Amino acid sequence: MPAADIFDLKGKVALVTGASSGLGVRFAEVLAENGAAVVPVARRADRLKAVTARIEKAGGRAVAVEADVCDRAAMRRAFDAAEKAFGTVTILVNNAGVVHSGRAVDLPEEEWRRVLATDLDAVFYCAQEAARRMLAAGKGGAIVNIASVVGFGVSKGVIAYATAKAGVIQLTKALALELAFKGIRVNAIAPGWIVTDINRDYLASEKGAALKREIPVGRFGEERDLDGPLLLLVSDAGRFVTGATLVADGGQMVALRG
Repeated sequence: MPAADIFDLKGKVALVTGASSGLGVRFAEVLAENGAAVVPVARRADRLKAVTARIEKAGGRAVAVEADVCDRAAMRRAFDAAEKAFGTVTILVNNAGVVHSGRAVDLPEEEWRRVLATDLDAVFYCAQEAARRMLAAGKGGAIVNIASVVGFGVSKGVIAYATAKAGVIQLTKALALELAFKGIRVNAIAPGWIVTDINRDYLASEKGAALKREIPVGRFGEERDLDGPLLLLVSDAGRFVTGATLVADGGQMVALRG
């Protein structure tokens, strides 16, 4: 089968959370470029409009929905809006997330809860909502959760983030096990250091240079470096892949583990 056919997403409906900036924008655009109707979801309506406009200008189909992933009622409305516009969501990309920094002994309870609520709780609830609707419609689908290499190997100062991402990896396995028999595949991507607008300045600093030296390929990742992993996991190219976490980090974890 030609590669263009095996990665073709025509007829698919994709909902992407955290799609107003960074990797979420890239994910939404790549899915649209490969034929999916896309529903970008985030809190910043102005940025969502810009994303939707770019997708439509490029010939894709998109409907933006303003919603907070931590608001379950709002996310149900987002899925409703997706169904009204395009039909049942058959691809969910759980990308929305927040980060923090600081010592564990100084971490306030509200900060712990904020990170876990966004980076783990919302991932489950969005996956649950998507799966329920796929099952009700009698359709299979693909759920991709965005984890992180810190879900495997912990760094200092990010205890809540690392805990949440480790949870996402286990959540992915558990959901995959329960949903596989109905044709719903659940996988995760664990990126290493990927340059985005959020971390660009930091990675260009001396501290960033030190981090780069730990990456075997000798560079930080670019947003496009996740295009392949994403398309594999949502398309027929990955039709026999479920419960997997695909690490995309330039070999950083290999170097750390030896």
